[in-house]
Amino acid sequence: MNKLVKSLLVATAFSLTVGASSAYAQEQEVSEAKSLEQLLELVKENRAASQRINAEREAEFTSERADKQALLNRAKKQLADERARGERLQTQFSENEIALANKETELQNQLGTLGEIVGVARGAASDTIGRIATSIVSSQYPGREDVLESIAEAREVPTIKELEELWLAWLTEMKESGKVVTFPTEVTLLDGSTEQRDVTRIGVFNLLSDGEYFVYNDQAEEIQPLGKQPEGYILSAAESFLSNESGYEGVYIDPARGQILNLATQKATLEEQYHQGGTVGYVITVVLILGILIAIWKIVTLGSEGAKIRAQLKNTGNPSEKNSLGRILKVYHDNKNDDVENLELKLDEAIMRETPRIDSGVNIIKIFAAIAPLLGLLGTVIGMIGTFQSITLYGTGDPKIMAGDISMALVTTAMGLIAALPLILIHAVVAGRAKKIVHTLDEQAAGIVAAHAEKE
Repeated sequence: MNKLVKSLLVATAFSLTVGASSAYAQEQEVSEAKSLEQLLELVKENRAASQRINAEREAEFTSERADKQALLNRAKKQLADERARGERLQTQFSENEIALANKETELQNQLGTLGEIVGVARGAASDTIGRIATSIVSSQYPGREDVLESIAEAREVPTIKELEELWLAWLTEMKESGKVVTFPTEVTLLDGSTEQRDVTRIGVFNLLSDGEYFVYNDQAEEIQPLGKQPEGYILSAAESFLSNESGYEGVYIDPARGQILNLATQKATLEEQYHQGGTVGYVITVVLILGILIAIWKIVTLGSEGAKIRAQLKNTGNPSEKNSLGRILKVYHDNKNDDVENLELKLDEAIMRETPRIDSGVNIIKIFAAIAPLLGLLGTVIGMIGTFQSITLYGTGDPKIMAGDISMALVTTAMGLIAALPLILIHAVVAGRAKKIVHTLDEQAAGIVAAHAEKE
């Protein structure tokens, strides 16, 4: 009996398509069945329940299938409508293109020679904007180019008022180019701060304020001082020009409207050129200073010695040991009783003792005068060596890389010559004074020997 029950259960499980929960319930009920009749009744009941469930599921599926078909039909209809709309828009676009081309042709025919006026006006406005925007007159009258931009960008025929603005812009520029005007404005300083100043505009060339040159930055629409002011004599002329209240006064102007001044700011000053000489240049400077100091010392001492000798010549009978001639005369007075030969030898000996003191330092000046150009030549060689090293490392594509070493070579050569020239002149002056003193001593000694010989 138990085997028959199990067989019926297996057959029932494979024959019925019910859910997992229903099969589980049947299994629970079958397990509770007590006899074959009860099991048969349970199977019949479960079969009826399964048929009812399957019928419900089939009805639900049929209902959903009808809904999906309706959605598909609606989507197909929308697709057909959109395709028809696309074809209609494409046709309309083609018709609009043809109409637009016809209107363009009609516009060109209606314009006639006015089209040339549009081109001329736009070209003139574009050129005028570039000239006015960069002009220093715009620092006094800002925003003059705003009206012209609408003409330069317009595609239609300009109005009479716009053409008048173009004409007035040129006329104003021509009128202001011949004026010297002082006007208050805001100036942007080099540190970024602003300051209210009175600025003098010289035509369309330069801006001056407080004896300095200013430039107009058209990008930022600001008046700015030069990064480096020009030479002192130019600034002095500018200051005199600004302080003059009547009459005429000369002033330096930049005909390139500030471009030359901007280039001048990049020019090295004398101090910067001096430092380009480097260590060799400093050594040449030391040589020059030492030579000048020695020359000044010798000029002072030789001048003092010359004055003492001239005073001694007026009183040869009373020799003084504070000057070289007095010491030589004292040798004569001490040995006036000797014969001529001995006296001459003693006087020569006295002159030889005085000569080194008189000539001391003179040859040093001469040596410095010879060393200075040699040091300049040394700097030239060092600079050229550095130049060739730069060429070896970086090539010749950028001349700025070699500029520093070339500057050193040229500057040291110039410094050596500049130092040598005054040292040679000073040496000539000092040597001349020393020779004059020695010549005076020789002359007096020869006179003394001659007078002594006559006495004998």
